[in-house]
Amino acid sequence: MKQQLPYKRTDRVAHQIQEILGEIATRYIDLSHLGFITFSSVTITPDLKIASVYYSVMDPKMELKPLQREMKSMAALFRKHLGNALQIKFTPELRFYYDETADYSHRIESLLSKIDIPDETDATESL
Repeated sequence: MKQQLPYKRTDRVAHQIQEILGEIATRYIDLSHLGFITFSSVTITPDLKIASVYYSVMDPKMELKPLQREMKSMAALFRKHLGNALQIKFTPELRFYYDETADYSHRIESLLSKIDIPDETDATESL
């Protein structure tokens, strides 16, 4: 009987690509001029030809649009290093996308902090 793997091959390859890209960013490619870049997730097409890489930036050093252009321009360099480390037949094309999740959570957090919620003690005293 064939043992079932914990998740699909595309998920495993995407996770491996994410780990390798993080290692590439710390060892081979200097991204400090952009800010602190983290790769939040990777999705890959079923044929393993195209990988969508989502990244977030803490303490950005430039505006978002030029930063996105810079990341897209480095795709070939990342792919070159990825091809050396990834053990599959074809190295997927990398497409970088800015992950807005962190910005969205900061917005929600700031909105929640502006809401004035009365304490439980205030509510019981008014009764």
